[in-house]
Order: sequence, then C-alpha cells, then structure tokens
Amino acid sequence: MNHLISIIKSDGTRQLFEEEKLRSSLSKVGAPTEAVEEILEEVEKTMHDGMTTGEIYNRAFVLLRKHSHHVAVKYSIRRALIELGPDGFPFEKFVSRVFQFWGYQTVTDQTVLGRCISHEVDVVGWNREKLVMVEAKFHHELSLKSDSKVALYINARREDLAETFFDYGGIKRKISEFWLVTNTKFTDQAITYGECNGLKLLGWNYPTHGNLHEIIEKNALHPVTCVTVLSHQQKKDLVGRNILTCTDLIRQPQILDSIGVKGDLATKVLDEAKIIIQVGK
Repeated sequence: MNHLISIIKSDGTRQLFEEEKLRSSLSKVGAPTEAVEEILEEVEKTMHDGMTTGEIYNRAFVLLRKHSHHVAVKYSIRRALIELGPDGFPFEKFVSRVFQFWGYQTVTDQTVLGRCISHEVDVVGWNREKLVMVEAKFHHELSLKSDSKVALYINARREDLAETFFDYGGIKRKISEFWLVTNTKFTDQAITYGECNGLKLLGWNYPTHGNLHEIIEKNALHPVTCVTVLSHQQKKDLVGRNILTCTDLIRQPQILDSIGVKGDLATKVLDEAKIIIQVGK
C-alpha cells in the first residue's frame, strides 16, 4: 500500500511524500527487503515540516550505507548526478567525458548555424567516422523526467541543422547523430517519439542495455560527487577544476591540496574513491 506522508514545505505549502517511491528506489539497487523496511521506518521518524524530498532521500542513503556499502554506492550515483548541479553545465561536461571515453574528441557550449537560425549545442563530438551533437538535459530532482516536449524540441533543432556541413576535426560533413542525454528518465512518450524519429536517447535506465547507469558503473565513470567524506563546497571546487569523476581524482590526487583537503582527510577521500570504483565493477 502506498503510504502518503504530509509535509509542510519551507514556503508554507503542503507536500505529499510517497513512501512507495522511496521503497522502490531502494529495492531497485538491490537493498534487501528487511533493510528497506528498516530504513523507511527510520526515515519516517526523522521527517519534519520544511524537509525537502532531496533531504529525505539523502537520509535514506546515509542509512543504506550502514547496511551495505555496495548497494549504497549504486544508490548514490543518481544522487551524485543531481549534486553536479544546481545548473546543467557540469552535467554537460560529464556527458562530454562519456563521449571522450567512447573515443570522441569533444567541445562543449557551441553555437552552430542551421538552415534558419543559430543553435546552442551542449556537446559536439567527433572521430573519423562520425560527427555527433548532444543536448544534455539536466534535472535537479530525481522525480522529473524528460518528456515528449523536450524530444520534439530537440528533433526540431536537429532538422534545422541536418543539411549544414560542419568542420570539426578537419573534416567537412553533416551531423551523423543527434543525441538527447538526461540524468534522470524519459517518459514513455518521449521514448516512442525519439525512436520513431531516429533520435539517440540516453537516460538513467534507457536503453535497457547500455543506459547511463550501466555506462557509469562498467567504465568507472562515477561522478566525484559520490564521495561522501567531501563537503558540498569541496565537491563543487573539484568539479570547477574539471575533476568530474572518481577516476579523475585518483589520477590527479594532488588537486586535493589545492582545495584544502590534506592529510588524513585526503587519504580517506582517495580510499573512498577507489572503493566506489571497485564496487561498481
């Protein structure tokens, strides 16, 4: 049964929190049923008026870590992608990093001219075979999805750019693929429309195989925001220095000193980053 908990938000409005969504989220990452029920019980005890949905999920994650680090890491990736915000630019850089891992050279924040108007493109990637353009759709809440309106808008941009020749990588050519990448999920309508029109879609759980979650775990692309012993400001400082993943941090450990993370804390940060990567494999 879906238990609705009423909370008064900080702006004075009332919000209903659906316990079943949190239960489902915990179960999907492999948390045992007994652990899920214990976590839900503990979370409900600590809920209070003014608490945000994000704070509720963060509390659940802290409790989940006590039960299973392996499961907690999987659960934390989705929260970590959100924490790359609050704006979408760090997520654009993260998406760019994914395409680099696939062998593309990339640039972000490009303005390109189509048949009718100019367009701002989040990521452009190229190799000898392909030229791709990518819209990185960032949502700051897990419950928000990229819907058919987003897919329609992206497809209209693709159509305006389809016949233009671009010179990225020293090769004049048209766009090979246009991608829509989101840190959360797509609605069914968006998926249907995207597939029908040849858009390449990549989201948290889409496609079934090779989705964003799988790509991150299998290729050690865990966001650096997964590291729990770092403060929010320290994570922001690392992202600002283009340290986007735990792998980046492990390869450039000296960067920690530049943000004031030293000694035992630096050791803890690097140890956790290594554990996160190993757990994902």
